[in-house]
Amino acid sequence: MAKRDYYEILGLTKSATPEEIKKAYRKMAMQFHPDKNPGDKAAEEKFKEAAEAYEVLSDQDKKAKYDRFGHEGVKAGFGGGGFGGGMSMDDIFSNFGSIFEDAGFGGFGGGFGGGGARVNRGSNLRVKVKLTLEEIAHGVEKKIKVNKYNQCGTCHGTGAQGGKMSTCGTCKGQGRVAQVASTPFGRMQTVTTCPNCGGQGKVVTDKCNTCFGEGIQQGEEVISIKIPAGVSNEMQLNVSGKGNAGPRGGINGDLIVVIEEIPHETLIRDGNNLIFNQYISFVDAAMGTTIEVPTIEGKARLKVEPGTQAGKVLRLREKGLPDIDRYGKGDLLVNINVWTPKNLTNEERDLLEKLRNSPNFKPNPGAADKSFFERMKEMFH
Repeated sequence: MAKRDYYEILGLTKSATPEEIKKAYRKMAMQFHPDKNPGDKAAEEKFKEAAEAYEVLSDQDKKAKYDRFGHEGVKAGFGGGGFGGGMSMDDIFSNFGSIFEDAGFGGFGGGFGGGGARVNRGSNLRVKVKLTLEEIAHGVEKKIKVNKYNQCGTCHGTGAQGGKMSTCGTCKGQGRVAQVASTPFGRMQTVTTCPNCGGQGKVVTDKCNTCFGEGIQQGEEVISIKIPAGVSNEMQLNVSGKGNAGPRGGINGDLIVVIEEIPHETLIRDGNNLIFNQYISFVDAAMGTTIEVPTIEGKARLKVEPGTQAGKVLRLREKGLPDIDRYGKGDLLVNINVWTPKNLTNEERDLLEKLRNSPNFKPNPGAADKSFFERMKEMFH
């Protein structure tokens, strides 16, 4: 079944402000919250659907991609990150729980799972990955060593010696406690995080000697990252679940991969196009020649027609970089520069002096000879 439009799900238009998006999501999530609709699978799906829409529309970069390319725009290039592949309840509560802290639902407030107990979430990590233009053109898999918090191997992440924990006596394992207060409108009940267990529903009676009750310890991990073709400098990719481990059996944070593009020796990047500045002699410009230019794939030969003017742009179709959203490839633009000799021998001076007043050597631009600005315009279209 085709995905529904995210704006339609939240009852919004593309002109909606961030505050309107947040407000619409909050309203829908409260309507279809599992606590209000116990056992209702249809309500649960709508709850997840609204969260997925909010996850995209609340992020400026993802929203821009979605507005331009639809669902395909936010699927490409995120290394398994985001919620496009299916959103769990833990994902929703961990990422968006703070929006509902005053809603009276135990499931909100920073990560409660379906059973009510809080799910701790590890922090995200950021790493920079340097890529050559060739790696960007073809996509690449990189293995990087990351210093991070991992699950404690002694207590298996529980924080308890021998992995033994006891049910919290304050909340009876729910992770939440109800409080009743008198108001001008009558007695009101609110649900808050249990102060004794911090929302986990369980307490550590005997702390682990390795992690001292935290359930995590510092270490390192070699992580394999698949980077799609067409990424650009400072673009961020999200690798889900590869950040720091969550305390006491919580879920992992994400690994944020920031792309750092290594400048190429000869090729200049402009979006998905590549630019190469080719110098030719005055004689070759006048009489024509064949040149060899570099591309991402190797060398390519180009014919320079007789009478070529400085600033002429030769275009090699689809010899640039692929679009990350799979919308074709850019071009290689070869900018022709005519080299003017700086030092002349007496013999060369005499030859040029004889040609100075020749009619064919007098500038005589016609309608087909474009100005500098017209050539620049043509170059980038």
